[in-house]
Amino acid sequence: MRFGERAKKFAADISADVLGSLAMDAGIFCFAEAAEIAPGGVSGVCIMLKRLFGLPVGLMTFLLNLPLLLLALRRIGGGFVLRSLRTLVISSAMLDLLVTPFFPRYAGDRMLGSIFGGAFMGLGMAIIFLRGSSTAGTDILSLVVEKKYPHIQIGAALMAIDCAVLAASAPVFKDIDSVLFGVAALFCQTQVINWVVYGSGRCRKVLVVSEKAGDIAARIGAELNRGSTIFRAEGAYTGRELPVLMCVARAREFCRIREIIREEDDAAFVIVSGVTQILGEGF
Repeated sequence: MRFGERAKKFAADISADVLGSLAMDAGIFCFAEAAEIAPGGVSGVCIMLKRLFGLPVGLMTFLLNLPLLLLALRRIGGGFVLRSLRTLVISSAMLDLLVTPFFPRYAGDRMLGSIFGGAFMGLGMAIIFLRGSSTAGTDILSLVVEKKYPHIQIGAALMAIDCAVLAASAPVFKDIDSVLFGVAALFCQTQVINWVVYGSGRCRKVLVVSEKAGDIAARIGAELNRGSTIFRAEGAYTGRELPVLMCVARAREFCRIREIIREEDDAAFVIVSGVTQILGEGF
């Protein structure tokens, strides 16, 4: 990739980090904190730590995620971890230095605060996911566990973690409603991510018609640890034989696959479809 293209990609990545972090941090400070809810994950833990000890949410989010990133560095690889670390630094700094001092807090209906808190957090995370990065936390943890134990149902494990955080919020806020409103926020967050990034299916099947199918498959294998299948097909109109790559991946991985295809062959013909179920190693 030429210097100009790398600079353009880096600028787009930073812009997505800033915009996504702004939306996510607004959801945390303006709505979730104001509604006294802890909508699961590391952010929920940090909101409770602020309530109990007055610790800044951004700083605690950064510190709690560092061990997870170090663990992921051994299991996943440097590229994705470095992108996640960059996103984590930006989002944590913006939360403590920009959003908390200068943004207003919503003081209206608690249910509306939960809904919009979850929606803003989901929107911010989705923007970040679209550029092939992550917000660390349970996202990183799920990838680490999936690499080591590919047959474990990660969704159930992550739901257990979120439920534990939600349950802990009741004694912290001294209010059982905190749990119920937290569930509403978590549901809204998940739905917004699904709408923006995932679409209707949990997984994606990608068909790529390109002379560089081999190069694309090699990068998908190296960067995402996903296998591909390449077969030969003949164009009905031209009668020309071309390689066709087929790959199935989780929805969150599709964003990076799309970037790889664009970087290797921006003229490739790509078909993407939702897959409701995949059976086999890694799924």
